[in-house]
Amino acid sequence: MTKLRVVYGEEQLGLHGAGFDYLFDYGQGPVSLVINGKEWLYRAPQPAFWRATTDNDRGNGFSRSAAQWLGADLFSHVVAMSITADGQTVPQPLAPANNDFGPGATADTVGVSYTYETPTNPVAKVIVRYTVAAGGALTVRVRYLGTAGLPQLPAFGLRLVMPTPTTRFDYAGLPGETYPDRRSGSKQVCTVQGMPVTPYLVPQECGMHMSCDWVRLTRETTLNNADHADTPYTLTVRGADGPFAFSCLPYLPSELENATHLEELPPVRRTVFTVYGAVRGVGGIDSWGAPVQPAYTIPSDQDCEFAFVINP
Repeated sequence: MTKLRVVYGEEQLGLHGAGFDYLFDYGQGPVSLVINGKEWLYRAPQPAFWRATTDNDRGNGFSRSAAQWLGADLFSHVVAMSITADGQTVPQPLAPANNDFGPGATADTVGVSYTYETPTNPVAKVIVRYTVAAGGALTVRVRYLGTAGLPQLPAFGLRLVMPTPTTRFDYAGLPGETYPDRRSGSKQVCTVQGMPVTPYLVPQECGMHMSCDWVRLTRETTLNNADHADTPYTLTVRGADGPFAFSCLPYLPSELENATHLEELPPVRRTVFTVYGAVRGVGGIDSWGAPVQPAYTIPSDQDCEFAFVINP
């Protein structure tokens, strides 16, 4: 059976196999996921705590009470990392110790874990573990450690920013834009062209898809000037423990938050793909400003964990 080729660099860990090359920075997280010659990361993935403010959030004051989570969304940072190879802990291979591994290191599975801390008061922690199998399947497990004394969360997920726009995405889940308190119907295989932003008068949260089994993203361009192919290429994400929620948009929540009209949004350059383990409802049952029902909130003092798999 083919094994992973493992390169213990001075600052980064390389995992390589047929059709894939993954690069994990010791201080940031994965910084490159190249699959069949195409790059799928523009920045290291980050824990996601914020969804852009809605009219209802502004009306009931949630955006103010939850403001710490916007800072956490922007500025959470890695405080610890660990590596395992075939279940055995590997000391962080800083120079010159990384030379001890030699050029022929291999493994059946490699796990890399990162612990994040939020700039909140009190501090909360998130653990993200990436497990790579010999065939290239990447399982991502994300866990928020419940912390008392913080406001309710707007959302909890992991955000991956991709180098160029997604031209379409297909998914198996509830059709249309759905939220915990705004969902109905049966699961279908749906196709969405581009990355539509709902044309509200004031840009705000949009584009959530709930109860999904898988999603396949299609892109057609790269930032590699040596790559002249125009053939569409895809990436498939599947739930590891059950259905998940996701959004695929051209903007970060902070960019939506910063615009007061659609024309103030920047040109579309990237894909902002976020997998969610928990999403706050939108409320507004009898008026915009009505609070979200308790069943559709995310308490800060409870753990939240979810997992998904990226298949090359």
